Amino acid sequence: MRNTIFADANSDYKKSRYVICGVPFDGTSCFRKGSKTAPLAMRAASYNFEAYSSFFDVDLRDIGIHDAGDLKVADNIDETLSMISVHADKYVKDGKLPVMLGGEHSLTFPFANACKKKYPDLGFVVLDAHMDLRQEYQGEQNSHACISRHVIEDVTRKYVSVGIRSGAREEYEYVRENGIKVFSGEDVFSMGIENILQEIRDFIKGPVYLSIDMDAIDPAYAPALGTPEPYGMTPRDVRTVISCLAPDIVGFDLVEIAPEYDSGNTALLGARLVRDFIMASAKAGTV
Repeated sequence: MRNTIFADANSDYKKSRYVICGVPFDGTSCFRKGSKTAPLAMRAASYNFEAYSSFFDVDLRDIGIHDAGDLKVADNIDETLSMISVHADKYVKDGKLPVMLGGEHSLTFPFANACKKKYPDLGFVVLDAHMDLRQEYQGEQNSHACISRHVIEDVTRKYVSVGIRSGAREEYEYVRENGIKVFSGEDVFSMGIENILQEIRDFIKGPVYLSIDMDAIDPAYAPALGTPEPYGMTPRDVRTVISCLAPDIVGFDLVEIAPEYDSGNTALLGARLVRDFIMASAKAGTV
């Protein structure tokens, strides 16, 4: 049991406010595969922490959290997205706040789309090292390298990315031509995350889906990633984003850890950020 459910996720589905699910799929990963094992690695790592956080003054044992386990996936991304969308739609329709553990970043789409159906004015904030604005990558339209393009074109134009430091020339041109709000890793360093967050809140002004690609964080802190990129954010930057946006977050995911590439520290950090999100959300209340 210890390795199959997230620590302190002891509520049944009906009584829960937060529903954790894993999606063990990394079929379009292109540099390092292995993120399909991250949901179980984060669950195992979650037992390292106390239920109580002095930072948030919240005890997870007082919160209704249900771990629905790993969702079934297919061999290909299109069928996998179709399969998991059924669960995403159900969670949101039932009034739950979904917490998805990836897996690769393409898996974000069904959860963001489910939230959009309930919250028509949904904004989307993603922490990521990469633009992910391609129309297709290596012949696959639903590649992890295309997720932000799909969100902008099919979910919401109220889109912001933070931590960017890699992309093709065409992706940067798409950002300029379409007025996409992007804050680079250098912006985070020079402006400070608090100033960036003020701009984000002024822009979105409503419910938010927050997606954390762990490669937004500098690989000095999180080396076990599918596509690590230097000059990244710090874990404290990410916690600040979570804390600031928590009152408005209606859906959350954390993706792209490839556990085999370190001794467990990246999964440990991922688990902590998931716990931080639930605590911050519960303390703040959600829309």
